[in-house]
Amino acid sequence: MQDRIDAALVAAFSPKHFVVEDESHFHHRGEQTHYKVIIVSDLFDGVSRVKRHQQVYAALGDIMQQIHSLAIHAYTMSEWQREGLSTVPESPLCKGGSLHDMNK
Repeated sequence: MQDRIDAALVAAFSPKHFVVEDESHFHHRGEQTHYKVIIVSDLFDGVSRVKRHQQVYAALGDIMQQIHSLAIHAYTMSEWQREGLSTVPESPLCKGGSLHDMNK
């Protein structure tokens, strides 16, 4: 799944910096359904944060139907140089509610 996400986003955005983190281990065990994307692209210049997210969703297309959670952190190059990793929040630990937790 992560390779499919990587390929789709690299093809769509030609990013200057790019990371996809599989965060599924915080949530559903054994399923690849939770991801964090950090993407820096010139294509985000002049585009609102909401529109950037919409562009990422569109680039992923049908892949989104297989993802339960996608944290998107999309930056322009100037934003990334100014703010960088300091603006990428840590993902929260799962508070339960997965199928695994219900079967305990």
